Amino acid sequence: MPYPSRRSALRTVAATLAAATAWPAVQAQPAWPSKPIRLVVPFPPGGGTDLAARIIAERLSARLGQPVVIDNKPGASTAIGVVTVSSADPDGHTLLFSGSSSYTVNPAVRRKLGYDPYKQLSPLALVARAPLVLVTSASGPHKTLKDVTAKAAARPKSVTYTTFGTGSAPHLAGELLAHATGTQLSPIPYKGSAEASIGVARSDVDLGIDTMAAVNPLLQSGKLRVLAVISEKRSSLMPSVPAYGELQLSSALLDAWYAMAGPPAMAAAVRDKLLAALGAVMAEPEVRKKLMLQSMEPAMLGPQALREVMDSEISRYRALVARAGISLD
Repeated sequence: MPYPSRRSALRTVAATLAAATAWPAVQAQPAWPSKPIRLVVPFPPGGGTDLAARIIAERLSARLGQPVVIDNKPGASTAIGVVTVSSADPDGHTLLFSGSSSYTVNPAVRRKLGYDPYKQLSPLALVARAPLVLVTSASGPHKTLKDVTAKAAARPKSVTYTTFGTGSAPHLAGELLAHATGTQLSPIPYKGSAEASIGVARSDVDLGIDTMAAVNPLLQSGKLRVLAVISEKRSSLMPSVPAYGELQLSSALLDAWYAMAGPPAMAAAVRDKLLAALGAVMAEPEVRKKLMLQSMEPAMLGPQALREVMDSEISRYRALVARAGISLD
């Protein structure tokens, strides 16, 4: 049996040493997730965003083998929570769960936003859609949307509506409704959905603009009345309620959905593992059932599809704001 040449032997030794040197470096990279994941929700507990986040977080935790802890950080039209995530370590242990207001409404209508959703976030996936509704107190005087617009026309700025601060989705929706009906409405800021809904139910405020999920508890208890669904056609979740489209208010439409994002420059391996786990969670029948019981439509649009939605909506909302002459700064 021939012996290996000296050159061949040296090559073998060099390769062995290189592999041995590289091994500790490979081993030094911790598997993700290596600790609990912080899921920042830029709204108080109890609203639609918070409910959706908790439903998904529970199952995501089970699949990833680490706790997914909800961290509610409301304020500044969601900017406080968004900036918390955008400035976090991009190791995948701090993530954002928010509604479309953070990704498209704010960037479209606010010049002094404090963050850029493209440069300071890594959009990951759109996971649910949630139709917006216009509600009032069940014990109040408004039986139809026409009642509201009649009052607003007779007494400008006398009709009030809830928002989550200047530039939030309900604020834009209210401004669009006012423009579409030729009236003037007065926005009243609240910290989140739960407080806003209670304010409407007590008649502290005339109107509430929020997701079906957020208003559902007080709607089911008979304390709120739905005047319209903010969509082109009636929703199968509320088939007896008129839609903006049939009320000739298509120019006031505003879409609502929930999506997850991370800090900028997330590692591709972490992103891919997270998306795989998230996709599996969104396919679980029990998760889909829980979301639908909260009047949410499950979805799973990845990074590219989410960016396309963002591009489309930001362009549309900027055009609407310009046409309506709305200034939210």
